[in-house]
Amino acid sequence: MFQVVASKVSSRRFGLAVASCVGGGVGYHVYSNEGNQTALLQLQSVRAVNEHLSLVFPTMEALLRAGRLAKTAATMAVDYQLYFMTKKHPDSFLSKMYSGEEECERQRAESLICKLQEELDQAQATYVEGSNDDDSANKETINDDNAAEQNNETKSKNAKQHMLSIANQLADAEDALDKTGNSSVHERNANRLLQLFRANAGVYIKVGQHLANLDLLLPQEYLTRLSSLFDDAPVSSYEDVCTVVKEDLGSCPHELFDDFSRDPIASASLAQVHTARCKETGRKLAIKIQHKGLRETSKGDLFAVTAVVRIAEKLFDEFNLGWICDEMTPQLPKELDFTNEGNNAEAASAHLQKTGLDCVVPHVLWRSTTGEQCLTSERVLTMEFESGFPATDVERIDSIGICRRETAKLISSVFNAQIFENGLVHCDPHQSNVLLREHPKKKGKPQIVLVDHGLYKRLDPEFQESYARLWTGIVMADISAIKGACESLGVEKMYPLLAAMLTSRPFDEVIERSQTGSLDASPASGGGDKAVIKLYAQRYLKEIIDMLDIVPRQMLLIFKMNDCLRHVDYALGSPSNNLVIAGKYASRRVLDSDISHPEGTMLGFFKSWIQYANVLFRINSYEMWHWLSITSIFYNK
Repeated sequence: MFQVVASKVSSRRFGLAVASCVGGGVGYHVYSNEGNQTALLQLQSVRAVNEHLSLVFPTMEALLRAGRLAKTAATMAVDYQLYFMTKKHPDSFLSKMYSGEEECERQRAESLICKLQEELDQAQATYVEGSNDDDSANKETINDDNAAEQNNETKSKNAKQHMLSIANQLADAEDALDKTGNSSVHERNANRLLQLFRANAGVYIKVGQHLANLDLLLPQEYLTRLSSLFDDAPVSSYEDVCTVVKEDLGSCPHELFDDFSRDPIASASLAQVHTARCKETGRKLAIKIQHKGLRETSKGDLFAVTAVVRIAEKLFDEFNLGWICDEMTPQLPKELDFTNEGNNAEAASAHLQKTGLDCVVPHVLWRSTTGEQCLTSERVLTMEFESGFPATDVERIDSIGICRRETAKLISSVFNAQIFENGLVHCDPHQSNVLLREHPKKKGKPQIVLVDHGLYKRLDPEFQESYARLWTGIVMADISAIKGACESLGVEKMYPLLAAMLTSRPFDEVIERSQTGSLDASPASGGGDKAVIKLYAQRYLKEIIDMLDIVPRQMLLIFKMNDCLRHVDYALGSPSNNLVIAGKYASRRVLDSDISHPEGTMLGFFKSWIQYANVLFRINSYEMWHWLSITSIFYNK
């Protein structure tokens, strides 16, 4: 803290009257122009020393967190190395010393799972290759021989049935393994990682939340343990909250607001939320306050995490999660700037009002009603309070009589509208950021409250168009259109994988729908479908990572958004067909792109309208059929 008092000595001569450095206890008294330059240089030196001293404790804390990270990573690496060694020889003396009899039994079960994974891998490859061969053959030849055609269909059905049979066996084996209750290497290390993230907090919590959404890449033990980070984030003390507010806004919370709550109503990885009331109007407010010291130490924490991840990638071929750090590095500074979040919230609110969707974004208060006091800064965000509960709280949804299907449809519509219409996309829609309540004016209807607008991505128009054409191709089960759209995104051979990652469904469903013309996915076969997708992701893990390096960087946040939305949809019982909802918005985006093309012809415009009408007709027909099915079931009861 520096206090400078300027006094005018004469019309030509003025100087620095008093410059005192509180931290260093050093004072300078200068009354002449000749001494001003020397005093200011000394003052700047003291200021620089004071700034460096202010970074000592945050740097020491960051080093301590890095030390915990290194220790945890080393422990996990040794544990996994021993695990891989004993897994190859479960009956060996080394295995018994390392694991014990119960763990050996578990490793035998895991060996069975590995065997089933290899069988599923072969069956899946046989089915996909056979389907592609049959599809190309049907296009290149005239189907005069009905017997041959039926034979091909029979082979394809048998291959699929064989693949799903193995997938169901694999799912059952994994469920049986989970029910054993024995501590596995994944469970031990997931607990270690959870303890590390909770101890280090801040950036580490953010990394843990991201990992908790990678259900196709990480073992279930990690997903189960790390998912607790969404609701169990660390809480800053009231003294730290007051310090941050005073440093940013110039006054303590109780001086700026009435009824400021000492305890937060919610806490997350980067900040926590307190309630208060506006002094001028009395309206209820929500004040989001960043955890103290996070801004100063985030760069060091992110550097330490990135360094350990890079080392792990070199030690373990199966470990390829460096892309998470690559994406977090440029995005985290934006998330830590709450003025950026305020701007995102206002832009999102303006767009959602145009769509007519029942979604509310809390109004941001930049200054007080009189305009004299700033209420929002880089570390403090003041908003109007909007009530709501997590959209995944199924019991509460059912208790107030809101339809789960309408809720899931509304959530999917909100984010697809952002992607294909506005291009400014909320990329962190996990369960704590998508709140739900009964619509205040429409009884029994859902209304979404969308919060936490720090992580947004502005999509390029070219990317929007390619992404829309990809989704339209997926909806219409047009293999050639899917290939073309993927090529425009930089993905050629791995187009089935990209489509499967976006839809969270096996690509063979697209092949099947291309033959039946249906928009409905085939019935889920227990845990078999998830086993198919997970094995496909594990089989092509290296290709997935390579693909993540190829696709536009904005696609990475789209993947993150899809992961979050899929978790919400699963929690609601998967009542919505996101394929249909995405198809509506994607096909409209394709139409707008085609008719706005400067070199388009009237024939081209007419063709674009026909294609759009075809998509809408199929979607509306499907929705009508689905509504009639539900209605008939209801009346039959």
